[in-house]
Amino acid sequence: MAFGSFNEGGSAQPMAEINTTPLVDVMLVLLVIFIITAPLLNQAVPVDLPKVSATQVEQKPQVVQLALDGNSQVFINGEVVAGEALATRLQGLAGPETELHLRADRGTRYEKVAEVMATAQRVGIAKIAFVTEEPGRP
Repeated sequence: MAFGSFNEGGSAQPMAEINTTPLVDVMLVLLVIFIITAPLLNQAVPVDLPKVSATQVEQKPQVVQLALDGNSQVFINGEVVAGEALATRLQGLAGPETELHLRADRGTRYEKVAEVMATAQRVGIAKIAFVTEEPGRP
């Protein structure tokens, strides 16, 4: 690569054009490599798979509605549950796909909400959702 000339009578300014020969060489080498390796990536083993017709099974999770009112009374699916029976009642409803939808009154102490969540987690209910209302809706 020449950036200037060594001639005595030549111009003293550097050469202003880019030498593209190395770029073309690298691009051609990459092109040859891709041409050689591309067919190797698409090789597959022909396998005769069995034909089966099956319907998709929808697994709907079991939803447990748990509500706390302002007096810290616990309701499971609309039925009042005493504080001691909460763990046994949730244990009977717990499963791998069980979801707990928790509704709490605005005046409920957070301590009670935390106790209910801890009880649900102890019995094996991992999916807990908080149910709220949109502003302006009664």
